[in-house]
Amino acid sequence: MGPFLLSSAGLLSKKFLKPIWSTIESAQCKENINLTANVVRELTTMKMLSYDAKALCIGQRSVSAVLAMKREGISDVHAVYRPPFFPLRNRKLVTELDYEDTSFDFVFSRDLETVPVPASLVLEIERILKPGGIGAMLVSTSGSDSNSLVRSVSPVSSLLKNSSVVHVASVGEPVLVAFKRNAEDGFRFDQSPQFPADCPSVVNNKPYIDFLEPLLEEERADFERRIHYLPEFIDVVSSRKRLVYIDIGAAGHLKMKTRSWFFPSYPIDKRAFNAYFVHHNTSVLTSYVKSPGVTFIYHPGLAATKAITDPEDLEPFVEDESFDFLAWFKETVSFADFVVLKMNSSDVELKFLADLIETGTICSVDELFLRCTTGYNDCTGILKSLRSSGIFVHQWWEE
Repeated sequence: MGPFLLSSAGLLSKKFLKPIWSTIESAQCKENINLTANVVRELTTMKMLSYDAKALCIGQRSVSAVLAMKREGISDVHAVYRPPFFPLRNRKLVTELDYEDTSFDFVFSRDLETVPVPASLVLEIERILKPGGIGAMLVSTSGSDSNSLVRSVSPVSSLLKNSSVVHVASVGEPVLVAFKRNAEDGFRFDQSPQFPADCPSVVNNKPYIDFLEPLLEEERADFERRIHYLPEFIDVVSSRKRLVYIDIGAAGHLKMKTRSWFFPSYPIDKRAFNAYFVHHNTSVLTSYVKSPGVTFIYHPGLAATKAITDPEDLEPFVEDESFDFLAWFKETVSFADFVVLKMNSSDVELKFLADLIETGTICSVDELFLRCTTGYNDCTGILKSLRSSGIFVHQWWEE
């Protein structure tokens, strides 16, 4: 008998390939439905998931996962079949989900081990989870003993920034790792913050707080011209030797050809400042490296602060646990005589502002600009609280 040949007329023909593939696909779909159902039953039993939760399934098997959740009684469930992946100069990829911050009570994915950048997927899940919300991921395991379960947690727990692992269990072959987003990982003022009696910025600027421009509920075209800058009231140039300007998340207005990197109407020439631009995108920052007097600070922790839509603007998330941004900030402002700080109202940056207040480092900031982004609704409330406590702060609108 001669050799058995596979050809277009044999097993690889469309006639045979389609039913074979349909059988495999059907088996995989059934397996995923069963796994997802096991996850739902496990978490509802543990009272970590309620049937009225707003849920999202992420990944290539999200359609069958949605079907399983609906069968188990969760009706408000959505799916992202394949989050967009953007290539970055043949290095890494970044994942972005097209959902607002704190949108879901529950997020489920099996794609941690298949996405190009696992950290980006975890960060995005944390971003869209509501405070107290549950994220659930299925990861592979090399055994069935307790040690293998512990090892399965690490790929998830090592990437979490604003959450904690709350449950681990075997659900068939893979391991379920459930984490809960911290209930207080945003920045909120319940009352006006209190500062030390000798807080320099509060003591020095208190006489001028009443001259600050009124706060606006919505943006006006002439808002910048209405601002009363601190140098209008004090002699900064002749009485201060080292002037420092720090812009956190600076890349947005750098690209605008009609504006310089500092506020055009500010009463001090930008060249008098030692300027620091802080951002997670090194390619954007380094394109402005020739700007005189500007130092660029790479802060990878800012990567989750903004939804990125232009692939050319993307930069891979690179973990750098050795860089302590708060320590850098303290050291930088400690050598300054006059400090201007501009920052956004994203969760990450507002948490940093909370750290500045808690540590008293805010007392070294003379003038603060808080950029009110559309994703945060209580920007005006924060500004009022800061002003009532003696911080010379301006409302800065999103470009």
